[in-house]
Formats: sequence, C-alpha cells, structure tokens
Amino acid sequence: MRWLLARSLPALLIGVLSGATLWGLDELAELLQGALWEALPHAIGVDPSSGWWIFAVLALTGVAVGLVLQFAPGHGGFDSATHELDAPVLPLRTLPGLALVTVLALAGGVSLGPESPIIAINTGIVVLLVTRFLPFYSAPLAALTTASATIGAMFGTPVAAALLLTGVLAALPARGALWDRLFLPLVAAGAGAVTMLLLGGPMVGMALPKAESLGLPELGAAAAIAVAAAAIGVLGALAFPWVHRAFHALRYPLLIASAGGVVLGALGALGGPVTLFKGLHETGELLTRAGEFGLGGLALVLAVKLAALLVSASAGFRGGRIFPALFLGVATGLLAQALVPQIPLGVAVASGVLGMVLAVGRDGWLALMLAALVAGDVALLPILALAVLPAWLVVTAAPHFLVRPRAPEAGAEPAAPERAGASA
Repeated sequence: MRWLLARSLPALLIGVLSGATLWGLDELAELLQGALWEALPHAIGVDPSSGWWIFAVLALTGVAVGLVLQFAPGHGGFDSATHELDAPVLPLRTLPGLALVTVLALAGGVSLGPESPIIAINTGIVVLLVTRFLPFYSAPLAALTTASATIGAMFGTPVAAALLLTGVLAALPARGALWDRLFLPLVAAGAGAVTMLLLGGPMVGMALPKAESLGLPELGAAAAIAVAAAAIGVLGALAFPWVHRAFHALRYPLLIASAGGVVLGALGALGGPVTLFKGLHETGELLTRAGEFGLGGLALVLAVKLAALLVSASAGFRGGRIFPALFLGVATGLLAQALVPQIPLGVAVASGVLGMVLAVGRDGWLALMLAALVAGDVALLPILALAVLPAWLVVTAAPHFLVRPRAPEAGAEPAAPERAGASA
C-alpha cells in the first residue's frame, strides 16, 4: 500500500497534464478549423460546404502535412498506420512536429482522431519529466500511466482506460492483484477525465431515444447489425495494407501526404462536410439529419467515410482510427434502421458502433463501452453483450486494421527509410 501511495500523487499529476495537453491540442485544432472553414471562406464570400472549397482545403492540408513530415526534426514520429493506441516513447525533438501535423490534420478535415499522436506526445513529455525529476517512478510505469490518463481524458471516463488496460495487463506475467496493477493508471485516468470535464472538452455520449421494449427481435436485430458492421470493418482492414502500399510507393513524405490530400479532397467533395474530420461532431449531425439523407445518401456517406479513413491512415497523416470508426458504426446502424424502420434507433446505432469499433479497434470492452455511451441507455448492455459474440467470430480470424511496419520508424536510429527519402 505504501508503494502505491508514494506514486499516487505523480499519477494524479500525470492525469492532469495529459488531460490539459489533449485539451490544448483540441483547442488549437478548433481555432485553425474555424479559420479555414468559417472565417476565411466568409471573408472572401464563398460557401465552405462547396465541393471545390473542400477539395482545396484538404489538398493544401496534405501539402502542409507533407512538408512537416519531410523536413521537421523527427519527421512527425511513427506512422500511425503501424500502431493502435500503443505509443513508442519518442525523443523530445520529434514532439513539436508530431503536434503540428496532428493539429493540421484535425483542422483540415482529415478523417482521423487524435488518439495515437496525443498518447505519443504525452508519453514523450511524461517519461522525460519522470526520468529527470522522479527516478523512483519507472519509465515503463510512466508510459502505462500516461496512456491510461490520455484514454480517460479522451473518452471522458476512467472506465475506458480500465477496460482497455484489463486486457493489456492480463496478457503480462502476473505480479500481484489486477487492481493493484490498475490502481495508478486509474488514478491518472480519473484525473485526466476530470480535467477534460472541467476544461469543457467534448464528450462522446449522444443520448438517443430509449427503446420501448427489448426482447428477442431486438436481440436478433442487434446481432445482425453488429455482424454486418464488423464485416464492413474487416473489408476495410483487408484493403488497408494495399492502400498504404500504393501511397508509400511515392517514397517521399511530401508526395505521399500531398497525394492523400488530393484524394481526400475528392472524397470530401463527393460525400459532403459530414464525411470530414474525426467524426465526433459529425456523428451528432448525422443522427440529427438522418432522415434528410435517405437510404442512398446514408450508403454514400458510409462508403465515402470508409474510403476517407483508409486514405487518411495510409497517406502519412498522424491520427487514430477509433473516432472515425464510431462515425462509421453510427452510419451503419442508421442504414440498417432505414432498411428496417421497426428496429429501435438506439438498438440499431449501438449495434453498428459495436461491430465497427470491434473490427477497427479489436477490443470488445472498448466496443461495448462506446456502443453504450453513444446510445446513452444502459438497458441495452445485456443485448449488446450477446451481440458482440457473433461479431467477434467475424473479426477474430480476420486481419487487424493495422499495417505491419517493414522498416525502422521515425524517432529511432536510423531514421525510417521512407522519411529519409529512400525506397520503403
């Protein structure tokens, strides 16, 4: 107990720092987004939702990100396509470039969330501070605590970190009770979540209308939708390495990201503003305006957003895939409900999120939590807990939504070949 108590205050401080950094990064991105998508087009008298403006902003975002990846110290860190929520500890010189490309991508409309880069940024800062000022707090523990704090801040609850870390810690050699090992990460996650709450950070919950009754028909519908969403996610995972390889055949980060920006611009012009950005705000908009899209419109939004996620993750942009997966899950659920209007909206949307996040994130606990958060109805948990089982059978033997790196990564020595301009 004394060992845990001695490290509780540092864990608390790590949580506050991680939450504040995430909030600051989001705020910078929001300011730049407002300039690009509101102030500037209004100042010159153009419609920011027009196809040509969407194309222009995303194409220029690709060039800007490519310049940073090509020339900034550390080349923007590791390729997000090769990692999920884990974060290699990057040297300090790499972090400003990583922060810059993350802000540019978030503001420019790229279909990625902040998960992977902000965990890497926070981990790099915290490990450096701990190593210098708190040597009794080991670097591996600091990295684990920081990841937990950032996840708690990102999803607005320490439960997210607890669920994710339970699986991680269970795979490690047992050293004491599980809750002893979870204690410090949960202290940090709680502090991170409270920090974001106090600073007014965005929350995930959508609070959909509650189902009047839940029985076997709803269970069957939930399982079918979750399986369908998981299958769509698996198709994306199968295509991911091929799309990544196609972009990286261009060899140079400037060319890779610029090409990605052009393709994303064309996709955004086709799908409209609702298919842009990480998808959290757009998820709420999609739910509000679902009736305006109709069956064909929802199918188009789903296809465009999946393609945009693949291009964004493949073309060198830094970011995570969980928030776009949440949007894709909601779109899948709305499409299912448009096909069969008898399915309660909460059941359809939560099941779509369940299957899609399961396929993209490969974590059943995270999928269940996000599905319940989006629906805002804990009464759905028994149905979702059963629906996740057939969905897991779909994804368990399928490839992960991940690209296996074939070369050393940025931040390591030597530098990654693609970032040095050599053949990947």
